Amino acid sequence: MKTLNKFVLYTLSIAVLLLVGACEKYLDRSPLDGPSDENYFKNQDELTLVVNGLYSALAFHPTDDMPINLTLDDATDIGWDRNTSDLQAVGRGDHDSNNGYIRNIWTNSYKVIGKCNFILDNIQKLDGKMDANLQKRYKAEIQFIRAYVYQYLIDYFGGVPLVTSGLSLAEANVPKTAKAEIAAFILKELAEASAILPVSYGSADVGRATKGAALAIRARAALNNGLWEEAARSAKEVMDLKVYALHPDFGQLFTYDGEASKEIIFAFQYLRLQKTKTHSATRGFLSRNAQGTSNKIPSQSVVDSYLCTDGFAIDKSSRFDPKKPFANRDPRLGYTIALPGSTFFGFQFETHKDSITCWNYSYNISTAVRIQNQDAINAYATFSGYCWKKYVDIKDKDFTMESELNIIQSRYAEVLLIYAEAMIESNKIDQTVYDAINSIRQRPSVDMPVISSGKTQIELREIVRKERLYELTNEGFRLVDLRRWKLADKFMNSTFYGRIPKGLLANAPTIDEDSYVNYKNVANQKDMRVIELRKFDPNKNYLWPIPNIEIVTNKNLEQNPGY
Repeated sequence: MKTLNKFVLYTLSIAVLLLVGACEKYLDRSPLDGPSDENYFKNQDELTLVVNGLYSALAFHPTDDMPINLTLDDATDIGWDRNTSDLQAVGRGDHDSNNGYIRNIWTNSYKVIGKCNFILDNIQKLDGKMDANLQKRYKAEIQFIRAYVYQYLIDYFGGVPLVTSGLSLAEANVPKTAKAEIAAFILKELAEASAILPVSYGSADVGRATKGAALAIRARAALNNGLWEEAARSAKEVMDLKVYALHPDFGQLFTYDGEASKEIIFAFQYLRLQKTKTHSATRGFLSRNAQGTSNKIPSQSVVDSYLCTDGFAIDKSSRFDPKKPFANRDPRLGYTIALPGSTFFGFQFETHKDSITCWNYSYNISTAVRIQNQDAINAYATFSGYCWKKYVDIKDKDFTMESELNIIQSRYAEVLLIYAEAMIESNKIDQTVYDAINSIRQRPSVDMPVISSGKTQIELREIVRKERLYELTNEGFRLVDLRRWKLADKFMNSTFYGRIPKGLLANAPTIDEDSYVNYKNVANQKDMRVIELRKFDPNKNYLWPIPNIEIVTNKNLEQNPGY
């Protein structure tokens, strides 16, 4: 699984040097530290080098040495960033146009786009000088990467400058293009790429964009822009390829043992070899006992959102016991979130503040020893009483800041949920919609009750939205989901709660049809830990601000409303 990493990521430093200055067409003299437009590309090897480097550039880390999708949910109702940071400000709702987290995403996105444009501007120089089919494939890969970046730019910012070729200094002040126009461009680019890209690669090229990846991201872009028929069509094309399947073991999917899963459509590749490219998700997610920082954590509300095994919410299920709140719950809860009373990374995980000692199983369970429980006594232990569990693998025990675990960007379960939601919103409900949802709910390691036929559009809409929460939590979809459903102002204008430090909820909170958790009826609500008071202004926060430096330097660029 790491073959492409060795080939692609190891060359990143060289590729970056080759690209430095290359996209700055306004320079009159050839750059001294890299190639100029006039002499690049000379051969197939040079093209291969920079295309490979694009994949690593795409996997940039806007904060805490973690890829974007592992940070985004911590700026929503289901997660929190403990660091006093610009990411925390986004979640709190008091960010402005100088926010560093937002600026990093904007700046790095346009760096990737600039590199893509440079290659596409110059790739024709190799016409007749290299394998024509490989040249076409490289072009399709670049189109995929550029469209991928534009897809999340418009998700976060709305209309942005659409730049599809290198610009001179005189041409640099590009105004916004309407979001709908960019969405159409993305769909066109991904359709063209999907027609060229192969369904799969040999082991030497694992990690490259495939036909399925282009169609999956196309389906996502269409869904997020309300293009239901296009979303359903592209998702169905992925399904019809018959090369992807749900991984039977949900928890394993997010570990090293799951990297070869048929469920994974596209993933960022990482490699520890000579520190080529790694990430620090393990460190940020881990408990204090396991030498983690616990600075990216889930909320009490997301824990309470998961259903009981009978398919009912905890406030409606006879199987829910407030004294054993994690028993009889959707298994995805325990696979996604480290729960008190479980074993996490070789330690007894208990966050009750009176549990001042706990078991260390990290060496051998038969020789477990009692230790001071840092997850109860450390001032910086998880503030909510829970930790994220996805992408935490014990194989990273000695490398918590240098994980090479690949980070999934697209997987088959998301495609099935895109298909179901698009068909529901189009009001074209048939058995395929139930099949898509039920296949996810009934994978062997989950085995939740079947959704029976005969549901109304409204009922199915509620079901698929909840399924996205249970299935995709801590994968970076929550912010765009809440925006698409026009529910962000409901969920983000709220208190971010953690567990009761020395106890459990006396009774289940009230959970509505949107899975909004209300604690007003909980007898001991006053004992819950209040971590943060969130706000969300619907007049502006459905978009992020364009970074102020861009507005200052580009007089043709209009700021988003309210900033």
